[in-house]
Amino acid sequence: MERTRGEKTGGSCRTRTFTGLLLALALSAVVSAFLAVLVGSYPIPAAETVSILKSAVGLTGASQIDEARRLVIVDIRLSRIILSWLVGVALASAGVVYQCVLRNPLADPFTLGVSTGAAFGASVVIYGGLTGISAGLAGSNLLPASALTGALLALAAVLALSRVRGFIRRETLVLAGIAVATFLSALISLIKSLDEESVSNIVFWIMGGFQGRGWSHVLLFLPYLLAGLLVIWRYSREMDILSLGDIQARQLGVNVGRVRVMLLVGASLAASAAVAVSGVIGFVGLVVPHLVRLLQGAEHRPLLITSGLAGGLLLLWSDLAARTILPNGAELPVGVVTALLGGPFFCILLRKKSREEMQ
Repeated sequence: MERTRGEKTGGSCRTRTFTGLLLALALSAVVSAFLAVLVGSYPIPAAETVSILKSAVGLTGASQIDEARRLVIVDIRLSRIILSWLVGVALASAGVVYQCVLRNPLADPFTLGVSTGAAFGASVVIYGGLTGISAGLAGSNLLPASALTGALLALAAVLALSRVRGFIRRETLVLAGIAVATFLSALISLIKSLDEESVSNIVFWIMGGFQGRGWSHVLLFLPYLLAGLLVIWRYSREMDILSLGDIQARQLGVNVGRVRVMLLVGASLAASAAVAVSGVIGFVGLVVPHLVRLLQGAEHRPLLITSGLAGGLLLLWSDLAARTILPNGAELPVGVVTALLGGPFFCILLRKKSREEMQ
């Protein structure tokens, strides 16, 4: 009886923590988005910004709205803010899945070569001078479409290489991911050496950012994100069982191979689409799940929700910092900002892990 009461109390406490964190993150996202809209090299008063936003959603008429300022607020800033938030959601959610499926606290989209595959696809387009060609996808050019294709092909190669006797094991997944990522990195280096003029463009894209992104990129990215998140959510209950180990999961009736592949496909679909529209942005999928797990526990459905919201919030503010730190409208790559934030955390995580292994 005492144990039952303790379990109920612990469950109630976790529920309150999750609810409070969920409300805080949701409110922070709305407030942060509004504050980010106000900030830019072209100053626009807050009252006029509110009027433009009301007009954009149909709450007021557009007769008194300055078209140039509407373009800045809605088409440049708001689209970029929404895209950065959605990409953060995708990367953090994918990080939760990778860390669970691979049972590796250091796993993220880089682990299985998804990010490297996207970088290779983009490098091919940049090297061929095809970045201005329309891909027919939401009016976007060929660059994000090629990056998405490269990421998905890299995942397919990893899954094919990791299959041993009809089964996909997490150990072989990691080894196959390292092999594919190393090979593609070598090909990217080869492309750089063949065409020195494309080096700066390739490097800038690989470092990640949202400069020049707009609603067409949101429309290109959103269907893949939703599809990936739906697949993840469908198998999110099984993630708690997978974390016990393959043997225990099979004893509980889980088809480990199928569930693992479906989760990896869903996570990689969301992550590869994110990389396709933003370039390679590291540490979001690594840092955010760890921080949220420390706050609310490791149950995966709540963890997916709050990690996604926290990842979106982190990347929104990282992008805001990237476009405001430098003077005269110059921008830092967002990947640099997230690396500066995530690098120290990564070192702390490694230190903590080594101490736990020594004990």
